[in-house]
Amino acid sequence: MNLTARTAPQTSTGRAESPLRVPVLETARLRLRAPEARDLDAYVAYCASDRSATVGGPFSREEAYFRLCAIAGQWQLRGFGRWIIADRESDAALGLAGLHYPDGWPEPEIAWTVFDGAEGRGIAQEAAIAVRAHVFGTLGWSRVMSAVAPSNSRSVRLAQRLGCTLEGEFDHPVYGRLGIWRHPAPAGAPKEIVQ
Repeated sequence: MNLTARTAPQTSTGRAESPLRVPVLETARLRLRAPEARDLDAYVAYCASDRSATVGGPFSREEAYFRLCAIAGQWQLRGFGRWIIADRESDAALGLAGLHYPDGWPEPEIAWTVFDGAEGRGIAQEAAIAVRAHVFGTLGWSRVMSAVAPSNSRSVRLAQRLGCTLEGEFDHPVYGRLGIWRHPAPAGAPKEIVQ
């Protein structure tokens, strides 16, 4: 996979600056926006719960803080990442969705996490569809997957509702065996990944 480096813009003093620019995606009910400090408590609650078991949790508040920093930091390192899924009206944090590509991952994935109280309302699906449209339309990629633990039946069903097909598996030292669910590309998508 060819990930191109971006040149940092220059300030008036000639020094490079490195602004974090995260686009905002909106759907009928949701706003996908950059993670912010005010999202920490909602993320800590998720990380402390049994719901985080499929991503290696539960985690302490300190671990959750560092994980949220990593989520924000991937935007800087990769030029893409995960957004906070926020309610369009209240801006309350409901979960995370976006592109996840940690070191050692086979390729970027569309990932989703819904916080307690937001499940069962179609939020993860609505957010994943917006992310996928961004991947194929704005970024111009030709393929993307989602890595899902086979025991995570809700995420498996969501991948199926999104039209994904199980393409293979990979073993992760922390998360175990994960299914690679391939998202359908729109007609006319380029044959090579452009990033």
